Amino acid sequence: MTNVAWFHCFAGIAGDMALGSLLDAGADLNEVVALVRRVPIPGWELRAEPVLRGGVACTRAVVAVAEDGTARTHADIDALLVGAGLPARVERRARAAFAALARVEGALHGRKPADVHFHEVGGHDAVVDVVGTMAALEVLGVDRVAASPVATGTGTVRSAHGLLPNPSPAVVRLLAGAPTYGRDTPVELTTPTGAALLASLADGFGPLPPMTVSASGFGAGGAELADLPNCTQVVLGTAASTAGADVGGGQPVVQLEANLDDVTGEQLAYAVASLMDAGAHDAWVTPAVMKKGRPAHVLHALCDPALVAVVRAVITRTTGTLGVRALTGERWPVARTMAKVTVDGEPIGIKVTAGRAKAEFDDVARAAGRSGRSPATVASLAEEAFRHDHDGGDGGSTP
Repeated sequence: MTNVAWFHCFAGIAGDMALGSLLDAGADLNEVVALVRRVPIPGWELRAEPVLRGGVACTRAVVAVAEDGTARTHADIDALLVGAGLPARVERRARAAFAALARVEGALHGRKPADVHFHEVGGHDAVVDVVGTMAALEVLGVDRVAASPVATGTGTVRSAHGLLPNPSPAVVRLLAGAPTYGRDTPVELTTPTGAALLASLADGFGPLPPMTVSASGFGAGGAELADLPNCTQVVLGTAASTAGADVGGGQPVVQLEANLDDVTGEQLAYAVASLMDAGAHDAWVTPAVMKKGRPAHVLHALCDPALVAVVRAVITRTTGTLGVRALTGERWPVARTMAKVTVDGEPIGIKVTAGRAKAEFDDVARAAGRSGRSPATVASLAEEAFRHDHDGGDGGSTP
């Protein structure tokens, strides 16, 4: 059986909220603390306090520290985790969360990931929140993690770098590929630590996946909000199979299609571009043979269910089709972050997943056009620069 944890991020997610929800769902506090104590950082205490948020009974994970303001590098934290003797899955998950943070912060501030200084997320409390969350997942025997679409706030937030937009740039990059939405709430609903937990743990986003529910819990944020309970919910259970296959837990999507036998290539290209501009996850064209042997094309668009009306209207407007059909399904986007390197002085975006780093082709084509190198050479140099940077080399640039 596969044990699943689904985080319902209707009011966002932070490190203490994720940890509090798992403690509320039944993770034994003493076992969690015993695992976190293996990380050699002294002078902290973890408490689980019962509180109310918007009338909902929650657990608040409170980390009390003897000293504050520690700014550790990613290399510092990674070394602490590697040498801590944590269970293999706890170590792997915790290292992945901090690695995601380091890649994003490095890209935002022009540093190598290993040299990134964590300010808010480098102190004792943040380390305990992250390692504690991974320890609680282990205590509960959670094999896989999924999450709902993630709520974010608005306005500005204060950080070690001064005032930043809300959601912060790090949160936006960490949640690339995940469904998100904004609430008109001037509070940092989703923090970089919370976003890093999802980026490194979640293998799917959407509604509650098919499961036999065994427990649930609510982790409280730091303050009451006027318009919604300030908490994150977690639901635990064993994955259920549908029609004999282990499915579910993915992000719900709708695929819209239209058969077209009277449009030009220019119209098809314009339609695909317009669909992407309208917010479709993807859009593409396949050849077909229709009734009476007519050569034709099928225009496809994959989108969020909330955008069906908008995407359908774009298909009709750009092609003049007399009808659009829909297929519903799920997708399982791999969590990814974006990094940046330079080749011949040109910035190249790198899409980073757990097993691959791939140069963004639009950036590659631009750099190739300016340098005279082939696109394949530029892509190879960019990806090698990222690997060199990520493995602790002397730089992320290639002459």
